[in-house]
Amino acid sequence: MRRYGKHTDEDDIRSRPNRKGNRPRTHIRPKHEDAAEGLVLTVDRGRLTCLVDDRIVMAMKARELGRKAAVVGDRVAIVGDLTGDKDTLARIVRIEERASVLRRTADDDDPYERVVVANADQLAVVTALADPEPRPRLIDRCLVAAYDGGLEPLLVLTKSDLAPPDKLLELYGDLDIPYVVTSRAELESGEAADRVREQLDGRITAFVGHSGVGKTTLVNALVPEERRRTTGHVNAVTGRGRHTTTSALALPLSGAGGWVIDTPGVRSFGLAHVDPSRVILAFPDLEPGTAGCPRACSHDEPDCALDAWVAEGYADPARLYSLRRLLATRERTEGD
Repeated sequence: MRRYGKHTDEDDIRSRPNRKGNRPRTHIRPKHEDAAEGLVLTVDRGRLTCLVDDRIVMAMKARELGRKAAVVGDRVAIVGDLTGDKDTLARIVRIEERASVLRRTADDDDPYERVVVANADQLAVVTALADPEPRPRLIDRCLVAAYDGGLEPLLVLTKSDLAPPDKLLELYGDLDIPYVVTSRAELESGEAADRVREQLDGRITAFVGHSGVGKTTLVNALVPEERRRTTGHVNAVTGRGRHTTTSALALPLSGAGGWVIDTPGVRSFGLAHVDPSRVILAFPDLEPGTAGCPRACSHDEPDCALDAWVAEGYADPARLYSLRRLLATRERTEGD
């Protein structure tokens, strides 16, 4: 059946667009100089909740960003509807340069690294002293990730009413890491939150910890107006709690001018991405001694110049032992 009349003109004929051939390709991307600055608060199935000035704006990643993904803590450039009204959606067109990144892999053999948090300047490693039992190797791995990513570590030890902290603190004494010890009674009274808050003032702090250690309970105490559901059960056989925080979330710390980023509970912390040369930067007393190290030195081999550096009295041997213990954790599982 003829679709058009006897005398047709080319302009009357509609053609199906060819996505591969009709659209001119160009490598020139728009600069979006009028884009607003936003802070990514959380990410959920491709939708990013951002803070733009004092408004909460929902956004999605622009296609031009390709595979580059924005994560919690990222500073981003946003265009489109920035009113924050219901059912509106803006576009993230640029991810600004990151000052720091907390990264991990699924395991030590996985080449794919995942950025957990961007632009945090402190990593609070939350560990219970009992129920569940502390896992020093997991703590070590979190510390290595912090040093590698440019974050300063903070130890937060919970449930001191069930076990004393002395043994665990002795293990990390030579690293000069600040710490806060809390009990369940102090958490209920608010005293624990007050002491932890002193370490967070004016900073962006990411909280990480094994499930069941009380991480989200502590975050709830720090930011009571934004309570998240916490775990109420720790498996008596495995010592593991149930994951109740399923996505990272940045929360403003009231009265202190800082931010708290609550992250999902972790059961492993792969370090396949870690470069030993970056971890050494967190040891300023040892770093100058690496000048004589062979190329790609692991800092735990016979030709490592750090042995002579310490023997000559430039650094404490305990510090070298601590460095090597942290680097060696890349070769062991958390439960070793």
